Amino acid sequence: MRRQHAMAGRDGFTLVEVLAALAIGSVIIVATAALIHDVAFHFDRGNRTVDVAERFVLAVNRLSADFGSARQVARRTEAGRTIAFSAETGSSQKPGKIVFVGAAPVGSAPPGDEVVMLTFERDDNVMRLVRRRAPWGGPNSSFEEAAPDNPVVLIEGKWDITFLLGRLAPGGALTWHTNWIGESTLPRFVRLLVRGASGRDVLGEADFVIRADAPAACGRPDATAGCLAAGPGGPADAGRPQ
Repeated sequence: MRRQHAMAGRDGFTLVEVLAALAIGSVIIVATAALIHDVAFHFDRGNRTVDVAERFVLAVNRLSADFGSARQVARRTEAGRTIAFSAETGSSQKPGKIVFVGAAPVGSAPPGDEVVMLTFERDDNVMRLVRRRAPWGGPNSSFEEAAPDNPVVLIEGKWDITFLLGRLAPGGALTWHTNWIGESTLPRFVRLLVRGASGRDVLGEADFVIRADAPAACGRPDATAGCLAAGPGGPADAGRPQ
């Protein structure tokens, strides 16, 4: 009887055992929370990477369609008529921009050609490539008369965004320029460079072909077939980037 009472008094856990169990449980909870946080962090980081990649793909597709539809038309300026294509690198005081006339997408309103404006806009360390558009009034119009609207951010982030304009020299060599102002013809190619903090181009030099490479004289009623000698498939394609 005395032995049974002694064993009954020892039922349950001691204070040391309870503290040890709490310590072990705390370690398990902390380790689980750290694991969940790490998984959530990498999952969110992976989602952001996929989102950035998708934005780049959409931007490249949009720019490819815009530059591919560029029109070889004239515009009015104070110095006279010149080609309806202008590109400025810009500076910290004046943002850079590219303005040209392209074909409006099918189903847009109003239909017909439109002015496409691409601007480089910086906010602190964030760079944005913004696309705007406006109806094109024809060769008697000027870019200053157009009021591009409907802004769409194509690329946004801590990037260094640059456009280069490609020109084919008479010998077939391809040269790149940062500005295209007052020219009589369109550039042959446009290259987009997007560099990160490392200076590496994340797009691998995305090149866009401007199809309307015929001289402006080919648009005249008395134009001859010879003016198309530099058209697609001819000498003008000799220096095309691969």
